[in-house]
Amino acid sequence: MKFNWKKLSVVLAGLMVFAVLAAGCGGGDKKAGDKKELTFSKSQGPYSELFEKAVKPILEKKGYKITGKDMSDLLQADVVLNEGEVDFNVEQHTAYMENFNKKQKGHLVALTPIPTVPAGIYPGRKHDLKQIADGDQIAVPNDASNTARAYALLQKAGWIKLDPKKDLSTVTQQDIVENPHHLKFTEMKSLTIPGVRNDFDYIMITGSIVYNAKIDPKTALLTEDVLPHLLLQLVVNEKNKDAQWAKDLAAAYHSKELKEYLDKNNNGLWYIPKDQFKDAK
Repeated sequence: MKFNWKKLSVVLAGLMVFAVLAAGCGGGDKKAGDKKELTFSKSQGPYSELFEKAVKPILEKKGYKITGKDMSDLLQADVVLNEGEVDFNVEQHTAYMENFNKKQKGHLVALTPIPTVPAGIYPGRKHDLKQIADGDQIAVPNDASNTARAYALLQKAGWIKLDPKKDLSTVTQQDIVENPHHLKFTEMKSLTIPGVRNDFDYIMITGSIVYNAKIDPKTALLTEDVLPHLLLQLVVNEKNKDAQWAKDLAAAYHSKELKEYLDKNNNGLWYIPKDQFKDAK
């Protein structure tokens, strides 16, 4: 009997089409959304440490395997997240993320606020807010979002008054409308401020700097009211926002287990977002 090669080729072609259609009907997407091996951008700071000590174990109980990939800075961390080399990071607030998306044409989204280390006024040469005097010198971070939060905190202390028409998230030194003590502000890189604290009467430092410089957070003379856009966030690529693993990550940050960890280990470092644990069971 003569073998019908034409008929066989038609059958094989049909099988290939069926396989492609089957994959397109959710098989491939489901696998990606339900994956159990994740990679995150890791930094030497409080947020990665909190994740590894308290959040990662919650996810491991659900069968996840999570690996940290060391990053030199937040910009690099966002670039690799945007390009899909990692799955998530926990190192930035909304203001930074939105700026990255705008300038780098990124596609990052925030899933949920997470515990945040507030900025504070810390002692320099002086150790009490009541010691404020004319001409005192204050060190202030020089990057835009942290500069704004520093001046907002100085206003909270009652030392300056900012233009009420200005958004607190974007204020600069030029928006100070009252400075009764004639305070002198030196804006510099956040990382350098702890090392020169004795050159200033007071210093303004953010949470990650407090942590990395091993400064006791209890020594803060005043801490900020963390504005919504400055709350740290769990951030993923937009295409993954509805993946099951992303939902499980967000749930871990609202879990009873994390609440219990912070109840035992928060020495004043962490600000807990409102309603963070309202549904914790």
